[in-house]
Amino acid sequence: MVDLNSKNFDSIALIGFGEAGQAFVEGWHKAGYAGETFAFDIKTLSKSQSIVDAKMADYEKFNVTGCKSAKEAVAVGAAVFSLVTADKAFEAASEAAKFIRKGTFFFDCNSCAPGSKRKSAALIEAAGGRYVDTAVMAPVHPKLHQTPLLIAGPHSIDAVAYLNNILAMSSKQVEGDVGAASSIKMIRSVIMKGLEAVILESVLAGRRAGVDDIVLDSMEQTYPGFGWKKRAAYMMERAATHGIRRSAEMREVANTVRELGFSGSMSDAAADWEQMIGELRLDMSLVDNEDHGAVAETLLAPLNKQMKHTG
Repeated sequence: MVDLNSKNFDSIALIGFGEAGQAFVEGWHKAGYAGETFAFDIKTLSKSQSIVDAKMADYEKFNVTGCKSAKEAVAVGAAVFSLVTADKAFEAASEAAKFIRKGTFFFDCNSCAPGSKRKSAALIEAAGGRYVDTAVMAPVHPKLHQTPLLIAGPHSIDAVAYLNNILAMSSKQVEGDVGAASSIKMIRSVIMKGLEAVILESVLAGRRAGVDDIVLDSMEQTYPGFGWKKRAAYMMERAATHGIRRSAEMREVANTVRELGFSGSMSDAAADWEQMIGELRLDMSLVDNEDHGAVAETLLAPLNKQMKHTG
């Protein structure tokens, strides 16, 4: 069992320091965590100085020690949180396995197929680390470090004790080996991210046809109380802001579905929509994310230009 009074838990390393990592750190600090926090984000290796400077500013803002490499972060972290994009998760685990200390928790919080997580787990376990299949089950705002987590794998009992008692997080054990938690997250995403893709296709097509308001009003009559216009605005904004990451997740969702004997075509299509919208690289910070029309017009502007160039 984990010794919750051990000084072995006085440091945390984060691989990837985007929205999720920043939210966790903010929450830990508010909850009184007094240990050291280290982070490495691949953006600090960018050839663009503005991108490097922005990430260094994130480190300073959240009072974490920025590291020059994953090696440097993993070597000092008594617990490691992997928070990269799904397509980089195995690479992050592979690098961490080279330097992880014996007995260190490796929380793989990335949205990956069960098969992908099992490959990462094999590397971490062979290196003496304790791999933890971790599924983040909701947006990290507003709950920050208390965003619901599902935990699975051979170290899940100790991992939940550490997360909930040391870091004041909100985690729950799922029965089963590595992949049990990620299966729930992945299959849920067929609906959640699939709905985003459906909204994008319907609302953007509807906006071009001049019928988006009528369509969404009709949906509200069919499924009252959902708040279709505000939900549509929010989902489209999320796709624009996080589409690249969401696309990588949906590729893993499609792999999950294929592992279960189905084609995964629905999830592949959702990934295509997320990729296309994410690649627009739009700044949505000044767009009202409760106004579906404003969000749709913002997305359509570059898409319309693309049509003119290719038409």
